[in-house]
Amino acid sequence: MVEIKDVKKIAEEEIRLVNTIEKLENFENKYLSKKGILTRILRSLKKLNPEERKKVGKEANELKEFLKKEIDFRRKQLKERDVEEKEKKEWIDITIPAKKIERGHIHPITLIRTQIEDIFQKMGFSIVEGPEIENEWYNFDALNIPKEHPARDMWDTFWLRQNGLKMQNSKLKMNQRLLLRTHTSPVQIRYMEKHKPPIRIIAPGRIFRYEATDASHEINFYQVEGLMIDRNISIANFKFIMEEFFKEFFGKETKIRLRPSFFPFTEPSFEIDVKCSICNGKGCSVCSYRGWIEMAGAGMVHPNVLKAVKINSEEWQGFAFGLGLDRLTMMKYKINDIRLFYSGDLRFLKQF
Repeated sequence: MVEIKDVKKIAEEEIRLVNTIEKLENFENKYLSKKGILTRILRSLKKLNPEERKKVGKEANELKEFLKKEIDFRRKQLKERDVEEKEKKEWIDITIPAKKIERGHIHPITLIRTQIEDIFQKMGFSIVEGPEIENEWYNFDALNIPKEHPARDMWDTFWLRQNGLKMQNSKLKMNQRLLLRTHTSPVQIRYMEKHKPPIRIIAPGRIFRYEATDASHEINFYQVEGLMIDRNISIANFKFIMEEFFKEFFGKETKIRLRPSFFPFTEPSFEIDVKCSICNGKGCSVCSYRGWIEMAGAGMVHPNVLKAVKINSEEWQGFAFGLGLDRLTMMKYKINDIRLFYSGDLRFLKQF
């Protein structure tokens, strides 16, 4: 029969090596379970004579009590250690600076739009907006561009479907056909319908053109159109406002030029060019190697436009203009590709 003292010696060595709760449970099962070593010793006592049974039984019970105490003590130690390690792992040093939260960036076009609105507001212009989905009346007809007018070829239009039919092929009345606006001029018509002169407004917003994209063209971009209606308004008034605008916008004297042009809704009409700031007039891909960038179309409001909104053209007159917001942003920040604005590339946006 195995000596109790030998069992105790082995058990003491084993329990010193126990370093997890799981191992401690295995140790307990090994010695104190129904099939454990100590249980087998106690069951074998019936084979001994009364004197040996009494001696071995006493030693076995003493060993059992000893093991229970050692197991309880070891379990308490391991639990305390586990709690301490968990607290250490979860401990937070409140003196360490918090993780920096990455903040968003205002899009460069939004920055420039805000700046432009501030400049024109200082000159007495109000800011008005309108829908991006327009009908043909506001986008074309009211602006002296009837259906068969060749000027419509200047706008590559996104026509919308209605009742399952392509709008340009439908038999609906022209003023009911829907499209994505090709300029923000419809906002001017809507405003003049509801307000009497004098009028001084700008209409910023997104517009859509069905055209090929390149360094200076996109299928959607932004415009800021302006309108001023009053008595005795002339091109001289317009030129002064544009010169003041560009001076304020670029923070320096900026060379501009007016070129004769044609727009159905103005007469006379002209283009406004600004000397390219990216190449300083030497020629680059942005200015099509001309040294100048077309920044706006403008002119004196056509009498037919005033007639469409029931304003007497013999009493009132004025000018209208349309600035390319994307191109202004490119000029201001020296950006050489309009497509960067819509790429979603954070490396580009984070610069602003």
